[in-house]
Amino acid sequence: MKARDLILPLLLALPPLSATTWADEETPQKSGGLPAEVIMLKAQPLTPKIEAVGNLQANESVVIRPEQSGQIRKILFVEGQDVEAGALLFQLDTALYNAALTQARARVNLSQQEYQRAQSLLQRKVGSQNDRDAALAQLRVDEAEASLAQARIDKMNIRAPFAGTTGLRRVSPGDYVSTGQDLVDLIDTRNLKLDFRIPEIYLPAVAPGQQVSVAVDAFPGRIFTGEVYALSPSADPRAHNLELRARIDNSDGMLRPGLFARVELQGSSEANALLVPEQAIILQEGAFSLMRVSSENAVEIVPVTLGQRRPGQVQILSGAAPGDTIVTAGHLKLFPGMPVTPVFVDGSTDADAQEAAQ
Repeated sequence: MKARDLILPLLLALPPLSATTWADEETPQKSGGLPAEVIMLKAQPLTPKIEAVGNLQANESVVIRPEQSGQIRKILFVEGQDVEAGALLFQLDTALYNAALTQARARVNLSQQEYQRAQSLLQRKVGSQNDRDAALAQLRVDEAEASLAQARIDKMNIRAPFAGTTGLRRVSPGDYVSTGQDLVDLIDTRNLKLDFRIPEIYLPAVAPGQQVSVAVDAFPGRIFTGEVYALSPSADPRAHNLELRARIDNSDGMLRPGLFARVELQGSSEANALLVPEQAIILQEGAFSLMRVSSENAVEIVPVTLGQRRPGQVQILSGAAPGDTIVTAGHLKLFPGMPVTPVFVDGSTDADAQEAAQ
């Protein structure tokens, strides 16, 4: 028996193949699109953390200088020690001014007697009113001269204008000093001023009364606290930043004016902020955008406006809404209109996204 006689009955016994069966075997399954890592935008509270650098300054600082020339007779403070407001620091020789004061007072006495005599004559109808007025005017002039002489003597006693710490003096007893010559520094360091600048976009987030944390290289690991008490009334038009001033308590005397400081400022909280990972932001031709997955699982590009930043995240001010599905990785493989299969890396699901959108 031939082989074809054996195969033919077997072929006839097989069930017939339909056109549908062939089509199913030849046509592949339609794909849902490339997998894309996505997250669902959710509103969350945001307290911006503003970081800046600044410099510490003395609360008050002045160079003590004499208003009049003279020889230093006494130095009444110890260098580097605290003094109270009004404390006597230097005494200059007042011999010449004392003599001028004695002379002025003698003229005042004489003018007083002449005025009393002119007043008495006028009351007895013997003297004239002009004589009485001239005597009174001379009395007032002599009194002014006496006051001027006393003021000059007072100016020879140099006092502290505020409470603070004295620096290193630059003169010695017996030195002759001129008007305006530097004598010693006086610095108030019980409170320090901290001047720093922040970008102008943080203007709505700052206000007087906010707390600041300060770190300095001189004390690694230690944080000092302070309070913002003043904002500059105008912004820098070139650098686009704002200058703030805070007050730092330095009652323990550890800090010094001039130190470099790292500043951290907590801004005003925002209840419903939208945050996305930094890698989700696309920069094209100077504009920022996001890849959003539509309800049909297609990619679309949406321009956005950025706000506050914090480590690894950026705030979206406009262009997106809660419930949007945002692509966070694989942007180079995707293009607008391309179908994708969302893979939620934040634990969300398609149902969560649809519920949030509603």
